Amino acid sequence: MNTVAHTFTAYPAIDIRNGRVVRLAQGDYGQETRYGDDPLAQIQAYAAAGARWLHLVDLDAARAGGYTLAPLLARIRATTGLQVQTGGGVRSHDDVARILDAGAARVVIGSLAVRDSALVLDWIDAFGPERITVALDTRCDRGGVWRLPVHGWTETADETLDVFARRYAAGGLRHLLSTDIARDGMLSGPNLALYAHLRALVPGVRLQASGGVRDLDDVLAARAQGCAGIVLGRALLEGRLSVAEAVAC
Repeated sequence: MNTVAHTFTAYPAIDIRNGRVVRLAQGDYGQETRYGDDPLAQIQAYAAAGARWLHLVDLDAARAGGYTLAPLLARIRATTGLQVQTGGGVRSHDDVARILDAGAARVVIGSLAVRDSALVLDWIDAFGPERITVALDTRCDRGGVWRLPVHGWTETADETLDVFARRYAAGGLRHLLSTDIARDGMLSGPNLALYAHLRALVPGVRLQASGGVRDLDDVLAARAQGCAGIVLGRALLEGRLSVAEAVAC
């Protein structure tokens, strides 16, 4: 039987492109909405409102490689008490080490986690399961199978979400973030069926919901589904949900 995790974490999300706070609709760089030119001010506001964690994404690096937000990480560390999970363009062991050294609590591995799972499993072993979050962005095909688009969501991996989730769980993964691409940035509600599926498939993994969150009811629904946390982007930026409400969960 699925049980609610003992702790539940709200992760305000800041996606940065060209130094600005933005959101993409369904991961499409051509569908960008800008929310501000001062990421640190937004992050400090989230911290002041009671956030304990931050989900920080380098969208430029996600496309081109070469994580660029280490200076921002240092400023976050110096001016807030936030713990940060962050990623974008992580390609190597040294990339992970540099991001952790800059002040991150966890490094998020996305595309590479699908392209080279053996390498990422080695990192989980080397850095420890608390320092790595694997992000498996997924899309349901016409047959009801959860597939894993890669390379900017333009190609699809041969193996399914189920295969990768089990592989990582067997390899010691503790933190899994999964986004239903169809709902990303669309304010259509999180895909609770996806998270029920993953909770049953890999019950020992702490699951982070992402994509589609509209309001507090969606946060509570994800928690009731047994998720260990939820990533909150557009709903916070547009004032549909407050950090204080989310953290109170």
